[in-house]
Amino acid sequence: MIRELTKTSLWLVLLLALLLPVSALAMENEDCLGCHNDSDMVGEELFINAQVFDHTVHAEMGCASCHDNVTEEHPDDGLTPAKAGCLDCHENINEDYAGSVHANNASCGDCHNPHQVRGLTEVSGHDLNQQCAVCHESADMVQQHDEWLPQANLHIAKLPCISCHTESDDYEIVLYIIQKESDKVLGDFELSALDDLQKLGGEKGAQGVIDLNGDDFISLTELRTFHRNPANEDLRLQATLMPSDVSHKIEILEDRYDCSYCHAAGPEAVQTSYVALPTAGGGYQRIDVEKGAVLDALYGTPDFYMMGATRNASMNIIGLLIILGGLVMPIGHGTLRFFTRKNRKH
Repeated sequence: MIRELTKTSLWLVLLLALLLPVSALAMENEDCLGCHNDSDMVGEELFINAQVFDHTVHAEMGCASCHDNVTEEHPDDGLTPAKAGCLDCHENINEDYAGSVHANNASCGDCHNPHQVRGLTEVSGHDLNQQCAVCHESADMVQQHDEWLPQANLHIAKLPCISCHTESDDYEIVLYIIQKESDKVLGDFELSALDDLQKLGGEKGAQGVIDLNGDDFISLTELRTFHRNPANEDLRLQATLMPSDVSHKIEILEDRYDCSYCHAAGPEAVQTSYVALPTAGGGYQRIDVEKGAVLDALYGTPDFYMMGATRNASMNIIGLLIILGGLVMPIGHGTLRFFTRKNRKH
């Protein structure tokens, strides 16, 4: 009887050992980053910025999810760490990407660092274009687009490449706080860093610079106050037209050659907008803005104007008055000459 129990226990131990996931024997994220967050220890190639990685979805899954043969004995165990393939989890992307012009020219890792990867809403349009610029230099792209696209440099600076080169039907305006680099009157503006905004926001933090009541919603009144506040004279809002969703099927789309695709869509196309604020991990978080606020080019977003879409009732009235005022003189003068024509005959 005792012998049978011993055999049974032995089999249970062996079974548990077989069923026990390797990741349970592996190190935790903190253990891995204890070395890999130190470039002097592991070298630049294996360096992982812990602060950035901790804010990615991959960090939530854990290092062992992709490197499942790393044990507590690493690196002394002599094993080469396994690497999971991106398509092991992202198989649904493969079909889109296979039909992309990128498919035969770039692998996932050429555009996405798995230790820094973020969702679409967590990156800026500038960062997205920086990814593209690794292979497609901005100056070359401006020159190529300039052959047919008016103000190509402005379009490429204010639009993520994926806005035109993926099949997204819905767009939204994302506003970023930018600030002067120097005290020069005509100095360049750059995306505001988290530290700078935290200093300006004081106890309210970076969000307090523009979300004055801290309700995670930015009203048109708050936008007006932001622009009129003398303390913000070196700050502006920079708008980017971002796709609401994006595929990995990068392609050249014929309908994007038609300016009316964006510029004659009417004001309904840009009703949705957000302000994106930098976060501690190097990404961005979005805050909802009052619907239609970007259409108020006079008070809401004075640095944003999209021909064919932006509207402002006050500006429409002022423009109409200017036109009518310009017509008063020629019409009045012509009418007066008509009624006094007989007098002028003598």
